[in-house]
Amino acid sequence: MSRTGDYGDAMDATVAGLVLAAGSSRRLGQPKQLLPYRGATLLDATLTMVKRAPFAQRLVTIGGAAEEVRSQVDLDGFDVVDSLHHTDGCSSSIVSALSTVMPEADGLVLLLGDQPEVSLDAIDAVVAAGAQGRDIVVCRYEDGIGHPFWFSRATFADLAALHGDKAVWKLIESRRFAVHEENIAGPVPLDVDTWDDYERLVAAVAD
Repeated sequence: MSRTGDYGDAMDATVAGLVLAAGSSRRLGQPKQLLPYRGATLLDATLTMVKRAPFAQRLVTIGGAAEEVRSQVDLDGFDVVDSLHHTDGCSSSIVSALSTVMPEADGLVLLLGDQPEVSLDAIDAVVAAGAQGRDIVVCRYEDGIGHPFWFSRATFADLAALHGDKAVWKLIESRRFAVHEENIAGPVPLDVDTWDDYERLVAAVAD
């Protein structure tokens, strides 16, 4: 899918982008948000990519290593949301951010702070599909389902009621809302939970 350059020109939707970056990196053993990547940090790389997407609002949740993230990562252009209960899973970060989403937003695009190689075309694709009135849109990559996800405002009450880890996936699989799969070329972009993940990501960029 070619990029539109401006969602407003092609899609009658006001869209917020939410980056989840509040994790404690327990499996990694140190803040993954601050791992070196592309001359900055892993989270910087993700936020730089999201800045290129024409969202009407950009939000990022922080929690684990919040002070270090604030001091070392360029958060300019984002509404920063403190996820006070981030150890309860990513759902707590979503719940924390929902009250900050602009009231005129028709939908929310959910992205992971440790997944910097998500393409702008993938973001465009889920927004375009969501702007057609779909409640939930996910990316169908060649090897499975992955982010970014679109959630329409009609789903916000259900998002606000999420609890625990993997709760977003449980909502997607609950059949309470119709889920549209948008085909995206290539494999699911790498995200970082372990050192092996990080090494694969760095190696992929070096290739």
